Amino acid sequence: MQTFTHLRPSHSVNFGAKILHLKPKCFPTFISKDQNIQSMKPARQALFSVLLLFTTYSATAQLQYLHCGRLIDCAGDEVREKVTVIVDEKTIKEVRDGYARAGEEVEIIDLTEYTVLPGLMDMHVHLEGESNPNSYLDRFRLNDADVALRATVYARRTLMAGFTTVRDLGGSGVNVSLRNAINQGYVDGPRIFTAEKAIGTTGGHADPTNGARKGLMDYAGPEVGVINGPDEAWQAVRQRYQNGADLIKITATGGVLSLAKDGSNPQFTLEEAAAIVQAAKDYGMTTAAHAHGSEGMKRAVLAGITSIEHGTMMTEEVMDLMIEKGTYFVPTISAGKFVADKAKEEGYFPAIIVPKALAIGPQIQETFAKAYKKGVKIAFGTDCGVSPHGDNAKEFLYMTEAGMPPMEAIRSATVATAELLGISGRLGTIEEGKLADIIAVKGNPLENIETLLEVEFVMKEGKVYKGKGR
Repeated sequence: MQTFTHLRPSHSVNFGAKILHLKPKCFPTFISKDQNIQSMKPARQALFSVLLLFTTYSATAQLQYLHCGRLIDCAGDEVREKVTVIVDEKTIKEVRDGYARAGEEVEIIDLTEYTVLPGLMDMHVHLEGESNPNSYLDRFRLNDADVALRATVYARRTLMAGFTTVRDLGGSGVNVSLRNAINQGYVDGPRIFTAEKAIGTTGGHADPTNGARKGLMDYAGPEVGVINGPDEAWQAVRQRYQNGADLIKITATGGVLSLAKDGSNPQFTLEEAAAIVQAAKDYGMTTAAHAHGSEGMKRAVLAGITSIEHGTMMTEEVMDLMIEKGTYFVPTISAGKFVADKAKEEGYFPAIIVPKALAIGPQIQETFAKAYKKGVKIAFGTDCGVSPHGDNAKEFLYMTEAGMPPMEAIRSATVATAELLGISGRLGTIEEGKLADIIAVKGNPLENIETLLEVEFVMKEGKVYKGKGR
């Protein structure tokens, strides 16, 4: 009796550098075991494979025409009306005036009643968790698997809010696995650039032993992101690199939510901060510095840090230095407002945190207003994870309340964030050749910024995740 080998359908076939994505066209093809492909001569084997491919499958790569009623492409300040964005697989092939006609092989996505924008970017999130009255107990109760499963929910919520790219500025290392799972298609979420674990000093904001009894962790060193001196700074950066970090974050000052009394004191020497920055540069990474107090902020800027996070007590001197050195300010007004409100709820935070939250939280929006007027470069960031994931767009409201025009606020979450990440050639605007990260909202956000709170269509790299039949 003759037996057969079933050639099972696969999702893609790789011809050198080009990948064709395929779907079944007819019934599965069978060959006799006597006709072993491996036994054929190389030329015949290659010919047989190609013939088999094109008789059994057809390419599914389908053009998508997005008919946009209004387009804010962020390439300039103008708003275009009645525009077609043509998407070819993951990238934008063309942006064409008018509603382009298309053949049957083209998928048309009707966004004629919407304003279309580039996918938004948040430069300060923590996807591994979310503030709640049990947050500090959760550090001792939850396993990595618990953290990871919750993180998938927060990641999807962020994507559904229209944020297709984020910087995750510190967790346990689960954030690296989350990034990889999203990149590999196992989980829906934004594109993640992660710092893995933040680097601090002994007793500082990122020291995991703060508030813990003796015996749980008696020593925290560079391997877990705690350093003392330039040599250990180099070691900690190298460890983050080995662990899969995309960038480096330091805690240049005390913090509001750490179990320590001071939320603003400098916690890195200039030499330590400079060692961090130089080591990161050697490994091709940018840097971010959590900073509330002005002295720690100043040292970080002088050391060459890429961005200052929070910047609560930023002085005119620090602003001038940031302008001189091109340092970005990521304000996180949302987090300041959230902790100030929650500090008024009895029992929400441990007692040592309450006075810091009440003192520091309310200042950030005013600092942002001064820095913006001064000319400091602003990149959008929320610190979601402190405030709820998915509420990222509330930051736009706070920024515009403080005097930033809506178009500039939108560009701070698209153009400026892409520049900060060094990915302006791929993202940040809706232009030919860039990745197809595209969102849509009802109404005009330039007239009513609150429309960004209700994103109704989300596309990331050409795949629709929300809206139009999803």
